[in-house]
Amino acid sequence: MRGYQKDNTRVQGDIKTIFFDGREIRLTINRFAPQAGGSVLMACGDTAVLVTATRSGGREGIDFLPLICDYEERMYAAGRIPGSFFRREGRPTERAILTSRLIDRPMRPLFPNWLRDDLQIVATCQSLDERVPPDVLAVTGASMAALLARLPFQGPMGAVRVGLLGDDFVLNPSFREIERSDLDLVVAGTPQGVVMVEAGASQLPEDDIIEAIDFGYEAVGELIKAQQDILKELGVEQVIPNAPPMDDTVSSYLEKQCGEAIGAVLGKFEQNKEERDARLDEIKAKLIKTVDGLKDDDKVKLAVGANGKVLGNEYKALTRKLMRAQIIEQGQRVDGRSLDQVRPIAAAAGVLPNRVHGSGLFQRGLTQVLSTTTLGTPGDAQEIDDLNPNKEKTYLHHYNFPPFSVGETRPMRSPGRREIGHGALAERAITPVLPVREGFPYVIRVVSEVLSSNGSTSMASVCGSTLALMDAGVPIKAPVAGAAMGLIREGKEVRVLTDIQGIEDFLGDMDFKVAGTEKGITALQMDMKITGLDMKTVADAVNQARPARLHILAKMLEAIDKPREQMSPHAPRLISLRIPADMIGMVIGPGGRQIKKITEETNTKIDISDDGTVTIASHDGSAAAEAQRIIDGLTRRVNEGEVFSGAVTRIIPIGAFVEILPGKEGMIHISQLTEARVEKVEDVVQVGDSVTVRVREIDGRGRINLTLRGVPQNAGAA
Repeated sequence: MRGYQKDNTRVQGDIKTIFFDGREIRLTINRFAPQAGGSVLMACGDTAVLVTATRSGGREGIDFLPLICDYEERMYAAGRIPGSFFRREGRPTERAILTSRLIDRPMRPLFPNWLRDDLQIVATCQSLDERVPPDVLAVTGASMAALLARLPFQGPMGAVRVGLLGDDFVLNPSFREIERSDLDLVVAGTPQGVVMVEAGASQLPEDDIIEAIDFGYEAVGELIKAQQDILKELGVEQVIPNAPPMDDTVSSYLEKQCGEAIGAVLGKFEQNKEERDARLDEIKAKLIKTVDGLKDDDKVKLAVGANGKVLGNEYKALTRKLMRAQIIEQGQRVDGRSLDQVRPIAAAAGVLPNRVHGSGLFQRGLTQVLSTTTLGTPGDAQEIDDLNPNKEKTYLHHYNFPPFSVGETRPMRSPGRREIGHGALAERAITPVLPVREGFPYVIRVVSEVLSSNGSTSMASVCGSTLALMDAGVPIKAPVAGAAMGLIREGKEVRVLTDIQGIEDFLGDMDFKVAGTEKGITALQMDMKITGLDMKTVADAVNQARPARLHILAKMLEAIDKPREQMSPHAPRLISLRIPADMIGMVIGPGGRQIKKITEETNTKIDISDDGTVTIASHDGSAAAEAQRIIDGLTRRVNEGEVFSGAVTRIIPIGAFVEILPGKEGMIHISQLTEARVEKVEDVVQVGDSVTVRVREIDGRGRINLTLRGVPQNAGAA
């Protein structure tokens, strides 16, 4: 809506309360950020998130909805100072980026696609209570701020988190409850239905997931009703978006001119994507020439005008209309598959040399992903400096999407929101099947390189990750596969599509990714391009994904059916042991000298955690064993009366020092060398001599005093 003028009338400072699931959500309306279009401070417990919605005039020449959703973390919210060198917040953390996406995904489909004004939603966490995660508050707050700003928004929209503790669903669990939960599911919805789902689960059956979504959507209904009541109390009228009048001159002309030709291309099932795209481009190029040849006063040429995007957009709209009609009316997709058919699958493990600890190649149709696994030591864990209570990650999944994967050229930059989001989804899908850290203390990094993309690369990354992990010898509990489901809805007619490809994602109404094992679901993510989906269709999509997932799993297991028993010779070997926490300092030594000495002598890497867990890493098993022997010696408690054999390490005028255990010495006072009086220590022992000693006493400072008196030599150690 160009020419938009900001409405300066605002309701100021009202505080409203929503009683929800036994808690109070306090909404402070338009007290903060007075120059924003609308603002609301969402507070629950001691968590407070300020959400603003702002709109500015449209830009000429753009053909998309310019919506920006940002989530900002401030470390002061948790009473902390940032750990970076500059001691201030910089680039958003990965968690902040994922929360920005969590806000964007349910908000975007609720704005009319013809809107060209710049819109921005900014949510800032300003106070954090660990019992109340701020992300779902921010999502609901985005809806409220948009309504207060009187944007053309097809809400209200609300969001809740659902956990599963034991057999009971829990609404909006705390951070600690989420850690213990078998489910972490966020549901966003409108009065029309579910509009977004994001979940991680511990191999839960489809029926449990569907029940959880339904449980969450029922709670969302309360938040929607509360927003409607608040708007009514405040006298704020919701702006109902009415589409501007559309001139069908160009669309009617295109349908007559090339509708039949486009339909013929979409219906030629034996062609591949490249051939289909080339033929559609040929038709479009011919159309452009035809329009250019029209007389200047022709109404079609006048409607196209100087904006070259009009013709392209109308051509895309016609292609979308014909593709969708073909699916609805004929049940046929552009590549000839039936609605529930998966594209051809190819899978391989160990495709790279074993310098790479593990690798897997997964291909579905024209989508191809190469995943690699790298095994590291506990010191390689990623330290997290954000508002979440968890401070480190030991499993990392990174997703890269280079331009050649879609046959394009563009500068290579750092990962964007999409790459971070896809990587996090694949990470979430694999996490439930990873071995426990006590039994497999490695830090694991998987990198998925998208080599070719034609839909569902995130789910291909899940499959590639499974192959690479098993190739690396990681003892995962079960292999994981994933598939993306799509949707075409025209009026009352609905068709759910299995394993959507690029054109079906681009021109369809839903992208619903489901990952899991044979036992159940580990992750799912649903994004809509319509204003809501009923629970029956959601359930149909979840259930239709299962046979596809099992089919893909079977193809993967043909490549590698279980984790390899032997790891790459280039992967580090780890030995893990536990020492008393009060003896950590003894292993580290003053200024770290002791642990440095051990690592240099044995050529190992040693990590010690605060609970006393010691992890020794080395490519040489005997070197790791020697380091363990030294640490065992340092931390072994010595008792009075025990007998040890060891070498004399040094001599001082009043006695001799003997290494009774690796790294641990005791002293024989000159009076304890023999029964008779000794004038000089060297008269009895020399450096390097092997002697058998008994622990005479351990003094108040922990020093070990030894004796040779009455101890038969070569008596052996205690």
